[in-house]
Amino acid sequence: MAIIAPSLLAADFLELGKACAMLNASEAAWFHLDVMDGVFVPNISFGLPIIEQIKKTTTKEMDVHLMIVQPEKYITAFKQAGATILTVHYEACPHLHSTLQQIKAQGMKAGVALNPHTPIEVLKEIIFDIDVVCIMSVNPGFGGQKFIEHTYEKVTALKQLIKDKKASTLIEIDGGVTMDNAAKLVAAGADVLVAGTTVFKASDPIQMIASLKNC
Repeated sequence: MAIIAPSLLAADFLELGKACAMLNASEAAWFHLDVMDGVFVPNISFGLPIIEQIKKTTTKEMDVHLMIVQPEKYITAFKQAGATILTVHYEACPHLHSTLQQIKAQGMKAGVALNPHTPIEVLKEIIFDIDVVCIMSVNPGFGGQKFIEHTYEKVTALKQLIKDKKASTLIEIDGGVTMDNAAKLVAAGADVLVAGTTVFKASDPIQMIASLKNC
């Protein structure tokens, strides 16, 4: 069964407390929190104050995805805000190994996100240092985009790399996850499914989360 990480970017921000309560009552294991700066990606979302408030409402994993430039400057701040998993983009980190070590030194799990155009081979030398690889199955910056079909091949190749290196890295899929592709993604090797629109636009979000988990 997959770990389900609903993306709060798709929630109604006027009802954020209710969204958190719903996720707490659901089978979702992680809260996925997208932080965008308008520089690395062409959008701005939310930051530290919102994450601090969300943290107060839950004991579930706080899966914070930094779509920002120079993420290494904010590692301590996100730890203090409540992040338990902190994911940075390969494309934003010229000294990725150092950044991962800084995240782990703060007691968080370290994640690396790859944009659709970035091959998984770039992680070959550091897969042991990564707790979660987040494969972007849409171009980062906006929710509700169409799933990129090449993602399946990428997941399969990454799973093989993890096995070859005898690593314990989890594979997370972010973007365009629906009931139509969830089972195929898990079959390819995905461990964690991020779902925003699919969960929050569902008539019964709790049931949708359960269905995704058991796909």
